[in-house]
Formats: sequence, C-alpha cells, structure tokens
Amino acid sequence: MLIIDARESDSLDRALKIFKKKFEKTGTVKQLRERQAFILPSIKRRTEIKKAIYVEKLRKGEE
Repeated sequence: MLIIDARESDSLDRALKIFKKKFEKTGTVKQLRERQAFILPSIKRRTEIKKAIYVEKLRKGEE
C-alpha cells in the first residue's frame, strides 16, 4: 500500500505527482499488462534475442 504524507508535500498536485511516481515504481500496471495474455517461454526468449540483436546493430552504427 502506498502512503503519501500530505503534510510533507506543499500542494495536492505535488502529492499526486509523488503518488504517481511511487505507483509506477511498483510495476503494477506493467504486471497487469503481462498477465493479459500468456506468452510461451520460447517466444519470450526469441523476442529477447531479436531485441538484443537490434540493439547491438544500433550500437555498432553509432561507433
């Protein structure tokens, strides 16, 4: 459970901003999106390898 001390922050907008940051760091939304559809481990691995190859090509292009 996220707790934001209202006295610590100056305004409601500031408290809301702090809450959003803490909520994003917990990874709740990311976890929910991952659980929407099951992806086979072999497909996950394949996409990770493709991403790694793509990033490596980008890095070689910069040099």
